[in-house]
Amino acid sequence: MPVLSVFLSPQAITLAVLVAVVVALILDKGRSDVIALSGAAVLLMTGVVRPLQVQSAFASPAVITLASLFVIAYAMERAGLLDAGIRALVALCQRIGRAGLWILIGIGGAASSVLNNTPIVVLLAPVIKDSAERIGLSAKPFLIPLSYASILGGGCTLIGTSTNLLVNDVAGAAGQMKFGIFEITPVGVAVALAGGLYLLLFSGRLIDSSDAPQVPVLPKVGATNAAGGLPGDASAFAEERPLQPLRALVSLAVFVAVIAAAAVGIAPIAACAFAGAILLILLRVLTADEAYSGLRPDVLMLIAGMLVLGIALRTSGVAETIATALIGSVDGLPPLAALALLYVAVLFLTEILSNATVAVLFTPIAVSMGEALSVSPRPFLVATMLAASAAFATPFGYQTNALVYQLGRYRYLDFVKLGMPLNLVTAATACAVIPIFFPF
Repeated sequence: MPVLSVFLSPQAITLAVLVAVVVALILDKGRSDVIALSGAAVLLMTGVVRPLQVQSAFASPAVITLASLFVIAYAMERAGLLDAGIRALVALCQRIGRAGLWILIGIGGAASSVLNNTPIVVLLAPVIKDSAERIGLSAKPFLIPLSYASILGGGCTLIGTSTNLLVNDVAGAAGQMKFGIFEITPVGVAVALAGGLYLLLFSGRLIDSSDAPQVPVLPKVGATNAAGGLPGDASAFAEERPLQPLRALVSLAVFVAVIAAAAVGIAPIAACAFAGAILLILLRVLTADEAYSGLRPDVLMLIAGMLVLGIALRTSGVAETIATALIGSVDGLPPLAALALLYVAVLFLTEILSNATVAVLFTPIAVSMGEALSVSPRPFLVATMLAASAAFATPFGYQTNALVYQLGRYRYLDFVKLGMPLNLVTAATACAVIPIFFPF
């Protein structure tokens, strides 16, 4: 028996690790993946989690799915498919002006529903900046909306963001039925449309368009800045590549096949994505070394580390205790009020913490709230998915915000002024729509 566990209960150790991880993330005391893995190591050494449980976290469907999708997206990028599309969009913006920029933002949001939004924003942000300047407009009213649209798009499918996969994974471990790849789409699309309409109407009014000194180019992904930057992102996404028609066609076909196979239930999304990634290597669209280069180990290790923390929260009884306290605060209220309270709590913490941290912390609570209120936990899980990605009010709540923050030389308050009302719009829409598609 580990020595520390003799003096402290598993609950005390888990809470101490949770607080330490949260504080380290808030104070930016290191890479988020290293912080999460450090917490997992402490939990393992103190016996709060067993080696087999840690192993299950690193081999979880969420990790396998994301790793495989990163490889597939990298194959599409190396084939020049994304760059070819962007060149066409630049020409469109030059022809139709401001409307073209909003079309570009909309396409970025739609693409983020099935592709990781970080490389999309990395590719599109300089395009929007250059296109706006070529037609005599400031890029400021368009770069933040690009980031926000990519976040909203990610909430439209199960694979749109790692947060959704993480919530699905933790909920499955708690005995809940897994979500289908497009099961949350009606809710996600409603929230995205409401948020997109708000951005279209108000971003130009709420963001100061006066031009500040501009950064010449967006730093290559993987570079870090004084504030900690974005370590570990795939630098290949910042490199322009010529179109290779055959490879582009094959990689696109494999991607579509993966989505279709998962959607019709041929196999789980993790299995479909993994098979697709391997098929690209077998077809020599990518070499094995190139496939490894497309992985983003910082994201994968962050998720694995946070899954270990989620396991500890559940097995130690901490999640049940927090759920009991949260449920007690809404005692006597209808399920919709409890749903709104959960959404607001998750949203608030997402603004200051890693969305993976919040997803892991609140998924077991969402399940417990549904069970305690004698209603289905699924509405609460969907609320957790959406709210845990809805980080709009700070430039560091989501990594795409940090990317455009640097490129557009925004002020911190630009995100507060535009993002805080967006939080309210999306929260109200989500709480109104979720019960329609996921009845209590």
